[in-house]
Amino acid sequence: MKHLSDKALARLRRGANPPDLRATRYTLLAQVGRGGMGVVYAAEDKNLQRRVALKVLDAPVSEAELTDRLMREARVLARLEHPGIVPVHDVGTLADGRVFYAMKFVEGRQLDQHLESVTSIPDRLRIFLRICDAVAFAHAHGILHRDLKPANVMVGPFGEVLVMDWGLAKDLGGRPDRRAHPQDASPPTDAREAISVATSDGKVLGTPGYMSPEQARGQVETLDERSDIFSLGAVLRFIVSQKLPARSSRRVERALEAICGQACAEERDRRYPTVQELALDISRYLDGLPVTAYRESIFERVARFYRRYTFFILLIVTYLLVRVVLALFYRR
Repeated sequence: MKHLSDKALARLRRGANPPDLRATRYTLLAQVGRGGMGVVYAAEDKNLQRRVALKVLDAPVSEAELTDRLMREARVLARLEHPGIVPVHDVGTLADGRVFYAMKFVEGRQLDQHLESVTSIPDRLRIFLRICDAVAFAHAHGILHRDLKPANVMVGPFGEVLVMDWGLAKDLGGRPDRRAHPQDASPPTDAREAISVATSDGKVLGTPGYMSPEQARGQVETLDERSDIFSLGAVLRFIVSQKLPARSSRRVERALEAICGQACAEERDRRYPTVQELALDISRYLDGLPVTAYRESIFERVARFYRRYTFFILLIVTYLLVRVVLALFYRR
């Protein structure tokens, strides 16, 4: 068993206490979250008179490494200015030397909780498309999330969808701030669900059930956008398989199952190459069009055509029946 140094224990005790914000522009309100190495607090920005979230990390590592981890996550978020990604407002240092960053305070519920009130598969899929939009934006800027799961998606009271917790993000762009080991980003906020196991190829950082096979093997240098696509496929499967209210249909069509299967394929080459193509198949499914992940039979094609144009088909059938009835009537 590995023992912590006196300095590490002192740091952990310090992290358990509320942060001293006297030298900052913020007033502490309450603690709102805790993970293996990080604590998130609600605070008031005295200058702008608004509520923000402060993330303070603390762990038994060197001060330089702690600062590096926090700053890496803050810089990633600062680069990703998108409605579906929480913006960073400020970074700073506490009186005790710990670094922090301030971000938008997000109100709402986690995706798994929000789905309890979503009564149809199409409505759930529209939420998924919003998630895809944020992740695709990050990929366009060379950033992998690496910990996509329902607990890391928030849905606000006005329907806003936010992808949270970029602590495991990996920079694929080779920017100047990228270190020798970019995979060693800060741990996820929920330490109970994530794992970090040393391997010969690197570190396994992520959440079982949602990380790709190559990520689970610790092959961090081989990760690309398709690793996040695997995680999105797992999130999609969660969304469509979660229990719906009794009054709603619980049937998941084969086309939708095929989309999940292609996104979560064991081999990377069999997955969707981009998030946009995954989202496009979902959009085609919602529009009643054939999807690339599934080859329909002739009967399924006819059934899909009927579902898409039910109103017009019934209208035409009604018109023809009326014509037949009138024709028979006038022949008498």
